[in-house]
Amino acid sequence: MFEFVRTHTRILQFVLVLLIFPSFVFFGIQGYSRFTEGTNASVAKVDGHAITQGEWDAAHRNQIERARRQAPNLDPKLLDAPEVKQETLEQLVRERVMLAAMNHLHLSTPDARLQRLFAADPQLSFLRNPDGSVNQAMLTAQGMSSEQFAQRLRQDYTLRQVMAGLGVSTVAPASATNAALEALLQQREVQLQRFDTKDYLAKVNPSDAEVEAYYKANTTQFQAPEQASIEYVVFDLDALRKGITVPEEELRKYYDSNASRYTVAEERRASHILVKADKSAPAAERAKAKAKAESLLEQARKNPAGFAELAKKNSDDPGSAEKGGDLDFFSRGAMVKPFEDAVFAMKAGEISNVVESDFGYHIIKLTEARGGQKKPFEQVRADIEDEVKKQLAQKKFTETAGDFNDIVYQQFDSLKPVVDKFKLELRTANVGRSPAPGATGPLASQKFLDAIFGNEVLRNKRNSDAIETSPSQMVSGRIVKYEPAHALPLAEVKDRVRQRLVAQQAAAFARKEGEARRAQLEKDGDAAGLAAPVKVSRAQPQGLPRPALDALLRADASKLPKVIGVDLGDAGYAVMRLTAVLPRDPVTGDLANAQRQYAQTWSAAETQAYYNALKTRYKAQITAAAPPASAAGQQ
Repeated sequence: MFEFVRTHTRILQFVLVLLIFPSFVFFGIQGYSRFTEGTNASVAKVDGHAITQGEWDAAHRNQIERARRQAPNLDPKLLDAPEVKQETLEQLVRERVMLAAMNHLHLSTPDARLQRLFAADPQLSFLRNPDGSVNQAMLTAQGMSSEQFAQRLRQDYTLRQVMAGLGVSTVAPASATNAALEALLQQREVQLQRFDTKDYLAKVNPSDAEVEAYYKANTTQFQAPEQASIEYVVFDLDALRKGITVPEEELRKYYDSNASRYTVAEERRASHILVKADKSAPAAERAKAKAKAESLLEQARKNPAGFAELAKKNSDDPGSAEKGGDLDFFSRGAMVKPFEDAVFAMKAGEISNVVESDFGYHIIKLTEARGGQKKPFEQVRADIEDEVKKQLAQKKFTETAGDFNDIVYQQFDSLKPVVDKFKLELRTANVGRSPAPGATGPLASQKFLDAIFGNEVLRNKRNSDAIETSPSQMVSGRIVKYEPAHALPLAEVKDRVRQRLVAQQAAAFARKEGEARRAQLEKDGDAAGLAAPVKVSRAQPQGLPRPALDALLRADASKLPKVIGVDLGDAGYAVMRLTAVLPRDPVTGDLANAQRQYAQTWSAAETQAYYNALKTRYKAQITAAAPPASAAGQQ
């Protein structure tokens, strides 16, 4: 029990953040970034209330920061992708729709119900004191008061009421469940004959005239993409740190002021015997437990070497008793205070007096002590200098970001003034409207590229606004040379054109022979050339191409055998002979589990439908442009 409490004390703070804060990420968001124009522009509207660009940016920034804390090695470029930011806006709209429904439906969570829910919620058990009250120490550590926590928790429970009833009341009809599972798990026996495009490539040899005609008819397939040669500057902590020097005495002063950070944490390894006696137990019961502990202490001191065996036989802490009472190494704050005070006052090998805690009575043996040494200044000097420079750079960034924004905006015809002012590096690059594969830093920011190709920069030859591409990083750029998308000359792309035409003509040959084979098979039923029969289903497609699988499972099986022909596009053609419809394959999984999963899917569909209805009722509308589709590679 004692070890259990100690372990969960360590993760209590994490649990608080994980379970409570995500539900409220999107509420109470204020506009930010006074340096970026358009923060008050509306990007969505719910129930007559606008969601501004600033709120969206702030919500997405919170998402990024939270993701970075949970996964420090995550590539920031993935988090700043347009699709991810659009998901943030969708979630922001959803939260506002739920809030509108809560208000219009006059939903609430009274104090008594809030207390009952908090007391019964197993996910929040770590936040409850023994008397059922909130652990104020943990709330304080998160910068929250009891009132703030109650308000947020009340809102969370109230919002759940909007959708909760639908999720638990959905019933998936047996007929629909069986039909869906039949479509997924039904097996069909089929013979297949493929007419693959690759097998016909040697049979085609287009003439130069045909190649030229194909090029003229499909010029857009052979274009050089729109491209701009740009120069740009990055105003961030790294740029500012380069100009910062820290005197040696300041580094030593920082070292002395933060001595605890450079001191190896003290740790103790101890074993204990617990005689359980809850704090709320009657006095007589606790007295009896204490007497037992005194007796065990006497035995332990008579035979210190037998402490582990004594703990195994007598300790009421199941987590450590089987290990002879061993609690392994722990630092300050991991144990309840009376236990900690006793352990850190002991010497290695010493056995304590009986120590009383809320859990009962402990006999403690300190087996080992380590830590407490201060690292020498020379060993940590580089880390201190890096930390101090980082802090000074952050302060300077906060103080001067407005100046950076003003200079690139007011002196719009050149980046030289801002380069000279802040000693920045003038960088160059060739960019398109979407980040290039492998792009990093600002060149991976869709927001920055959108600004570069905006009218002010592209048409009017101005500096872009100061764009925040990541926390504590602002970028401005201008176009030096612009090349619109244009068709490449035939001479440059003739080989690519020929390859495309050869593939198209080979696919046409494959389709023609496949259709002829299908017609013959329908006419005389000669199965020569067909592969041996195989059993296929959606769960076990056996390598069948998706278009062929769909056609096979949709085919009318009332009269067998059934001949089916499927155009596979550039891949060729497939001829199939459906010979039998078979029962579901029992090895495809637990049927009962599949039925449960289908019911859950049905519930999710109804919940989504209800949410869509709420969006319509409260006139939820996203006005921001949808992110561009991922650019395909040029062929």
